Order: sequence, then C-alpha cells, then structure tokens
Amino acid sequence: MTEVAAPGEASSPAPRPLAQVLAPVRGQLLVAALLAASGAALALVPLAGIAHIGGLLLGHSSSAMSVDQAVVMSVACLFAGVLLMALAELLAHLADNHISAHLRLSLARHLMQVPLGWFSARSSSDVKRALQDDIATLHSLVAHFYTSVGRALGAVLAAVGYLLVMDWRLALLALLPFPGFLLFLRRALRAGAENSATLGASMAQLDNAVVEFVHGMPMLKAFGAQGDTRYRIAVDGFAHAFDRFTRPLVASMAKANALIAPATVLGVVLMGATLFIALGWMTPVQVLPFVLVTPGLCAPLMLLHHITHDLNSAVAAAQRVLALLHTQVLAQPACGQQPEGFELRVEHLSHGYCEQHSVLKDISFTLAPGTTTAIVGPSGSGKSTLARLLLRFFDPDQGCITLGGADLRQLDNATLYGHLGFVLQDVRLLRASIRENIALGRPDATQAEIEAAAQVANIHQRILQLPRGYDAVIDDDALLSGGEKQRLSIARAVLIDPPVLVLDEPTAAADAEQEVALLDALARFAQGRSVLVIAHRLETVVHAEQILVLDRGVITERGTHTQLLAAQGLYARLWRAGGHAHPSTQAAQPC
Repeated sequence: MTEVAAPGEASSPAPRPLAQVLAPVRGQLLVAALLAASGAALALVPLAGIAHIGGLLLGHSSSAMSVDQAVVMSVACLFAGVLLMALAELLAHLADNHISAHLRLSLARHLMQVPLGWFSARSSSDVKRALQDDIATLHSLVAHFYTSVGRALGAVLAAVGYLLVMDWRLALLALLPFPGFLLFLRRALRAGAENSATLGASMAQLDNAVVEFVHGMPMLKAFGAQGDTRYRIAVDGFAHAFDRFTRPLVASMAKANALIAPATVLGVVLMGATLFIALGWMTPVQVLPFVLVTPGLCAPLMLLHHITHDLNSAVAAAQRVLALLHTQVLAQPACGQQPEGFELRVEHLSHGYCEQHSVLKDISFTLAPGTTTAIVGPSGSGKSTLARLLLRFFDPDQGCITLGGADLRQLDNATLYGHLGFVLQDVRLLRASIRENIALGRPDATQAEIEAAAQVANIHQRILQLPRGYDAVIDDDALLSGGEKQRLSIARAVLIDPPVLVLDEPTAAADAEQEVALLDALARFAQGRSVLVIAHRLETVVHAEQILVLDRGVITERGTHTQLLAAQGLYARLWRAGGHAHPSTQAAQPC
C-alpha cells in the first residue's frame, strides 16, 4: 500500500475506502467467494436428491437415475460442497492474515514518520482504535464476509434455478415474500447508515472517557472529586446514539424477518400448491421439491443481513485506517547528506502548533562544538518546543536548523540520531528487558558495551540488584523510580555516543538524592560533547558558556551567568525568584 503525505493533517479518504484497503488481497477474496458459492450450490444437491428419491418410491418419476445412484450423487456432492467451502474459508483466512499484517506494519511504519505534534493533539485511544480495533473489524470482514456472501448467493441462485426448472409458476409464487424482505432490509440499512457516523463518534468519546477516568483515578480520589461525571456523560451520549441507531433498524428488520420466516415461506408454498393441485396444474409429489428447498432460502438471506451490517462497520474502519495512512509525515531526503563537523546552528526559527498561535519567533543561535548552551525562561516560553525542533520531532514553520552545515531535513534518521543524542524530561521506556531498552538505538551492541553505558549513567549497580539483572522487564520485574528511568535513558544515549547532546530538564522529576546521581551521570556523559540544556533550575546551568533567556517564544537575553545577572533583566529576576540571595552562589553543573 502506498503511503502518501498529504498537504493537510489528513487527506480525504478515497470514495471506495474498502476497495483501496483490500486491494492487495482482492483476487484471493474473489476466488474464496467463488469456491464458497460453488460449495453451497453443491450442498443443496442432497435436497434435490431426496425429492427425486421420493418421486421414485412413489412411482411418480420417469427418470433413469435409480435410488442408489441418487444417494451416491447426493453424498458425493455434499462432501464436495463441504470441501470447497472449507478451501474457501482457508483462502479467506490466509488473505486476512496477509492484509492484517500488511496494514499493521504499514501503520506502524507510517506513524514512525508522523510529527510528534500530531500525537500530542490526539489521545492514545484514537491511535489504538485504528491499530487494533479497526484492524480487528477488517479481520471479521476479510475472513468471513466474502465467503458468507459467496455461500448465500450460491445457495440462493442454485435453489431458485432448481425450483424454476421444477415448476416456474409455483417458483414465482414461492418467491413472493423475498422482494418484500429486500425492501425492508434496504430501509434498515439506510437507517443504520444515517446514524452510523454518530454512533462511531460516540464510541470514540466513550473510549477517551474510559482512558481519562482510569488514568485520573488517583487524583480524583485524592481530591474527592466527582470523576465519573464526564464518564457518565459519555456513557449517556453513547446510549442515546445507540438508541437512535437501533430503533429504526429493529423496526424494519422485524418486518423483514417476519416475511422470510420458514413458516411464512412454507405457508405461501402450501397455499399455492393447494391451488395448483386443485386446478390440475401439478401433482402432490411435484410439490415435494418446493417444500424441501424453499424454506432453505431463508437462512442465506438472513445471513446477508448480518454480514451487510459488518460491511458498514468495515467501511467506517477502512476510512479511519486510510485517514491514518494519509496523515502528513516528515519528509525524508532521497539521498541524505553527511554533516561536516558538529556545529549546530539555528537560524531565524519560527514555529506554531496552529496559525493563530506562534510558539517560537525568529530564534537564532549557534552551539559551538565542545561548548554548553543553556535555554532558560518561564514556563510556557517555548523551551521544550525548541528542544523537539532540534531533534526534528517536527519541522519548523520558518527558518532552519543545521548540523555541520547540513539542514536537519536533509539528514536521514540514522545519521541525525547518530549525531544528536537526547535525554528528555518525559522518559519513554518499552515494556521490554533492561538490555533491550538501553540498546534501542544500537540493537547490535554487546553486553559489555551495554554495561559500560549503564556504568556511565550510574544505573549499573541498580540493575544488578534486580532479580534478573539486565534481563528484567520494565514494569514487570523491573519497577524503577522516575530518576532511575532517567538514568536508563541516559545509558541509552551513552551507548549511541553522539557528539551533540540535547537535555530537556532531565532532573525535573527527580528527588534530591536522585538528582545528585543524575547530575553526576550527565557530567560524565557530557565531557567533550556539544551540549544544549533546557533548564528550569538555574543553578544547574551557571557554568554554561552561553545562556539564552526565552520569553514568550523570543530570545530576550543572552550571555554568561555573570553577564546576565549584571544586566538585571528577566534572568536576574528568575534567579532571585528561585531564592538565590547571592549572585556568586556556586552550584552543581550537569556538564
């Protein structure tokens, strides 16, 4: 499947989203449907065989086929039909396995290229729904819908053809309830389609409310808040949408089901047969095929209703999957450049998450090799946004960032993150072993290299205390504190050995004891590297060669710690607000 980067957040899905999503397995599904149709038609032969045997035994058949031959043919056709339907199911499930794996891998690869800002604007349940729930909905369609349609159509066409051959007049009369069924079915499907979008939106709101309710439970309990209010609103909204979805659907389907109930169909057949016998148009024995076969049409047609409902759900799922696959991605260079040196330059950088709100405005500075630059400022001034732009989690609206003279947009990911290491305040660890988490950027690293990185990060001894050491699994038998997780992320960066290091408030979530260990690890790791520190606590950056003061997205001051204190500007006010009575106070340095 081709992944297309659209100019907007997400392009409009194709007019036929399901056909587009299932294109790789369309041929397999068509063959599966034909096999299922053939199998269903053959499976009806025993009913015709019973009617034929009845005619032979009652002496009302002039056919040359004997009872034994009819029995053998019926049994052979039954087994052949079962075999063909089994092959159809096998082929459909193989197609389902292929398309499910294809879609999951395509979505995962695509999401790896989506800007980080895209995720921050959505809840995790939205992404989970496309990756898991919608793929599961498509699984039901691929594995069962086409073979079910094949079986239903094969059985209906074979039965109708057989009845028309037996007596076209009674056949037409026996089929009278079925157009009415199709009429009410169409009304039901139209009613369901009109409200399916509202139902889907209500389901998404309910999913989000559940996640929010569960994650916020500790805070709600601590403050005695009525945390189930939004959850109740979401539940009530879904219940209302479900009622609007099902009420017209149920009314139409009740009428449709009544029309093709076996008793209804058989009653029509018997009334028509009674009239035709009285008129001398047919004999009682000739009615036997209609009594046996006509009620058998009811089940396939009822099956069509259920699988058509699955089709509506699958179309909505396919639309969401396609929308995700068409989400704008960060462009990758066709032929990546190589940096010449490690100087990091930011030139006239501006960025905003929406057109009405600019977070950064005309930012310019240079991070010279082997030096430390600190970014400080009030909360909400754009410090973390700047750090993520430097790591190319998303691209700036204006300006550029270069590393060794090469624009970050012209570096492939392997080159970029081989030169730029980072430790962020929001640590993300995989539910995998300690070893796998440290070696995330270098899966081929040896055990000795992993342990050496852990020692630099001051986390090696803590890992050895775990029951399974480096084989311990995060959040399973490796329950780490916030500071320990930070040191694990430092070890991950150490293993890559990048010449440029970006630190975004790495000690923000650490207590006093953990902070000492973190600062010591960072000091050892940063030696000889170019370091950019996003700092909240000013005492951690007083030794930086360059301090940039960011306020409302603009660099308002720059200089050393001493120079900025002497200027008596925003930096000096932030320093005094932190309780620092003497400008000459000595402080720990992370790098």
